Amino acid sequence: MKTISQRGGLSRRTVIAGAVAAGAASLAAPAVSQGLVRWRMATSWPHNLPGPGVSARRLAERIGALSGGRLTVEVFAAGELVPAFEVFDAVSQGVAEMGHTASFFWQGKIPAAVFFTTVPFGLTPPEHVAWVEHGGGQALWDELYAPFGIKPFMAGNTGFQMGGWFKRPVASPDDLKGVSIRSAGLGAEVFRRLGMTAVAIPPGEIFQALQSGVVDAVEFLGPFSDIALGLDRVAPHYLWPSFNKPNGTGEALVSIPALEALDPDLRAIVAGACAMEAAAGLAEADWMNGLAIARLAGTDVRLSEFPRDVVMAARAAASDVLAELVAGDAQARRVMESYEAARSALGGWSGRSIGPFLDARTS
Repeated sequence: MKTISQRGGLSRRTVIAGAVAAGAASLAAPAVSQGLVRWRMATSWPHNLPGPGVSARRLAERIGALSGGRLTVEVFAAGELVPAFEVFDAVSQGVAEMGHTASFFWQGKIPAAVFFTTVPFGLTPPEHVAWVEHGGGQALWDELYAPFGIKPFMAGNTGFQMGGWFKRPVASPDDLKGVSIRSAGLGAEVFRRLGMTAVAIPPGEIFQALQSGVVDAVEFLGPFSDIALGLDRVAPHYLWPSFNKPNGTGEALVSIPALEALDPDLRAIVAGACAMEAAAGLAEADWMNGLAIARLAGTDVRLSEFPRDVVMAARAAASDVLAELVAGDAQARRVMESYEAARSALGGWSGRSIGPFLDARTS
């Protein structure tokens, strides 16, 4: 079995840099003084990035408030303690007691992790929550991360996404060929199957990559977070639907040894604070995205729908991508089977409730 470092974990240089940033003496264990505990939270986001960055801050503040200051959490933006894509390893290796990130960043290490953020043509935000909380998803998630010494929680949600910002219009599948796009998760592989070049770029570097021409297009989150990054100033064509990312669950990673060292009431506070942020983040995303999309109507941004043949090609590609993801990986196959069972069961209700209602409300 490969070690964490062999699977793309933190380099010795990164760990040393993290130690310098956090204080070398404090890395061995959470700081404890007169019954007070201090944790570090490594994140994949810029400080207070609308959406996930704000969720990370609120989560830390809520833990501190609910605990009466007995447990405080210091939030580190991407790059301050560790780089954006090394948060998982930071928590696993004890550089941080906690992380705030998105599970699909770890698909190279743990293929099944992608299901706990989003997959193309997958569960909607309410359906995803139902699967995790009532359909066996949480138990599978726990099992997936336990070998790394991590307990995962839902802790935020950016809701439905948009399809992406493009510098040029998209009228047919041919218009995608050769286009480079910033994308993450399995959606990136779907874009590759459509003839695009997909690049993984940390959130804090997306705007510069788009502005400088490193990429021709970007898919990130919804309009609330996307506009905060300034993407509307560079790429005027904003497409929907987000077939590649229909959900946006943010995950809190908590070191199992650090969690078990807490008093029982503090462990309950950590879990409760994560659940509260999962609900608060989704509500905020829906509200703020509604306001943001309305504001775009009065700008030079051109809102348009992906052509039907693009969506159909993407759906076929997504089926192949998922089949390849779980091939030869029994754990990933178990997670996918649970996820697909949830999509089938929940889809039958969604198709008779929210879908027809929205059609009726707008017709």
